[in-house]
Amino acid sequence: MPLFRYLSFNRHGKKISGTVDAASLETAKEVLRMQGLLPVELEPAEHSTNTSFFSKLLEVSIPPESVVVLTRQMAVMLKNGIPLLKVIEMLVDQSEGRLRRILIEVKDDVKEGVSFADALEKHHRVFSSVYCQLVRAGEASGKLDIILGRLTGHLERSNAIKKKISKALAYPIFLLSFAVSVIVGIVTFIIPPIADMFIKSNVELPGITKAMLTVSSLFSGYWPVLLVSSIALLIGFIAWKKTAYGQHVIDKIFIKTPIVKKLSKTKAVVQFSQTLGMLLEGGVNLSESLRIVCNVVDNGILKKSLNEARDSIIKEGKIAKHLKETGIFPPIATYMISTGEQSGSLGSMLLSVGKDYEEELTETIDRLIDKIPKVMTFVMAGVVLLIILSIFLPITQMGQIAGI
Repeated sequence: MPLFRYLSFNRHGKKISGTVDAASLETAKEVLRMQGLLPVELEPAEHSTNTSFFSKLLEVSIPPESVVVLTRQMAVMLKNGIPLLKVIEMLVDQSEGRLRRILIEVKDDVKEGVSFADALEKHHRVFSSVYCQLVRAGEASGKLDIILGRLTGHLERSNAIKKKISKALAYPIFLLSFAVSVIVGIVTFIIPPIADMFIKSNVELPGITKAMLTVSSLFSGYWPVLLVSSIALLIGFIAWKKTAYGQHVIDKIFIKTPIVKKLSKTKAVVQFSQTLGMLLEGGVNLSESLRIVCNVVDNGILKKSLNEARDSIIKEGKIAKHLKETGIFPPIATYMISTGEQSGSLGSMLLSVGKDYEEELTETIDRLIDKIPKVMTFVMAGVVLLIILSIFLPITQMGQIAGI
């Protein structure tokens, strides 16, 4: 989603600057007007000279754990009656490096009369759109300490899930990398000398051996081309994956792949339910909440469905039936959300759904951590067996010809 940098005035004539995520320039204007802002300057953030390339790098590198600690400290200090500006100054004093620089900029903006949410929004690579909107709602309601407390818990749970998923994938990736390296080594350096022996013996080679020799000759004769092509394909795949279409296709594959489909679906349910629930409970209206959720949700199928049905959802005030049509949400989850709609407690019901399925997601990840290495071992054993057969079948034939 493109990012736009803006300069605007609020209803009181106060100058406000920041950034906004939107599909187009017109959409960005609409979003700002919905927030009660009159934009006088609006341009793609990439073309802005106000933020250097190096400062963007500094923002990106701040770990999520630091944001969690920062949010918790703000919540505690505000709860104890310390004024916001004083809280920021205290956080500046105890921070260092990149985070300190960002907090100094936030402090200066707040001193000039910029709202805390708008000051944070300038650093969108550190403080997400969900974070900033919840802070804005907290400022408007006078319950910023409560909102930040809830946000701390939400960030902690999200980070824990990301760590678990990374842990589930780390060992299989290492195992796969090691296996590929060994196989490439065998095919490139061990098989060619044996191949010469087979050719000189005039033995009719089995099909599996011919295939292995073809692969071996490709690796040994064209490895620079293969290396460059592999890197180019990887870069192209990563770029394609970031497009809406690429994300949609990959997520469609994931939800149909037996070993990961439950993980993919449950993760989408948790992310959507917790994010939308937090926003609604924080006082953000349904229209703005949906816009934010459509931007931050990872699952391409869910994102596409929400974008297509957004106008209908806002008009009807009903979301459960649209979630059911995605094929991602289990019947019990859509039933609970529908109950929340009917009772007027959609936000709290979404949080309840998110909590229930978060526990299921944790269990799913634990099962994957146990299952994936076994599957990887089985696959690699099959590949190694093929290599062994491709070598020993011709040797056996040579022995039979020699009368051994």
